[in-house]
Amino acid sequence: MTKVSEIISNAYRENRKNLLEPEAKTICQEYNIPVTRFNVARSEDEAIRFAQQIGYPIVLKIVSPDIIHKSDAGGVALNLRNHNDIIEAFRTIMDNAKKYKSKAKIAGVLVQEMAPSSTEVIVGAIKDDQFGPSLMFGLGGIFVEILEDVAFRVAPIIREEAEHMVTEIKAYPVLKGYRNQPALDTTTIVDIILRTSKLVTDFQEIKELDLNPIMVYEKGAKTVDARIILE
Repeated sequence: MTKVSEIISNAYRENRKNLLEPEAKTICQEYNIPVTRFNVARSEDEAIRFAQQIGYPIVLKIVSPDIIHKSDAGGVALNLRNHNDIIEAFRTIMDNAKKYKSKAKIAGVLVQEMAPSSTEVIVGAIKDDQFGPSLMFGLGGIFVEILEDVAFRVAPIIREEAEHMVTEIKAYPVLKGYRNQPALDTTTIVDIILRTSKLVTDFQEIKELDLNPIMVYEKGAKTVDARIILE
C-alpha cells in the first residue's frame, strides 16, 4: 500500500493524472494482480540486458507522460526475438517519439515479456460521482467495443458477485470451454476482479482503471496492458 501511495503522490506532484504503464503495473503487482514481466530501460544496453533476463520474445513500448497513445506515436514494437531486434526497435521507437512530439519527456522504454496468445478479457473500473467505484468485466481486446458484452458491479464486491460477473456475460461459454477448446482459469479471473475491487476501494483517487487485455490460460493469466487515470 505504501508503494501505491508513493506512486500516486508522485504523479500528483508532477501534475499528472495518467499514470505511466510501469507505474500502473507496479500497482497491480502490489495487489497480486498478475502482469507480464517488465522493466524500464534507459539505454539500448539496458534493454538488451532486461530482455535477456525476461526471456524472448519481447515487446518494447515508449514510456512518456506526454505520449498516451503509444501505438499512434509508433512507440510499440512486438515479437522481438534477439538483441539485434531490440537495438533496431529501441532506436526506431525513440526516433518516432521525437517526431511525434519533439518536446515529450521520455522516461525510457518498457521492456516487457510477450505473453502467449490466448483468450483476452478485460477488467475495468470507473469512479461514478453518485455510486463510487464501479467494476466492469467482459471479453477483452477489440471485442469489448464490438460485442458490448460486459457485466457491471458497484465496488466493493464479494467473491460470489465476482463469480456472477464472469458467468453472466454471453461469451461465458468461450471461457468454460467449447468443442475442442479447453476450459480457462476462471478462478484467476475472479481473483483479479476481487483484487481490482479492493484496489479501487482502497484508493479513491483512481478515477479509471483498465486491465486490457488480460490473457487467460488453462492455468493462470497475465495482464498485458494496464492503464490508470487519477482524479
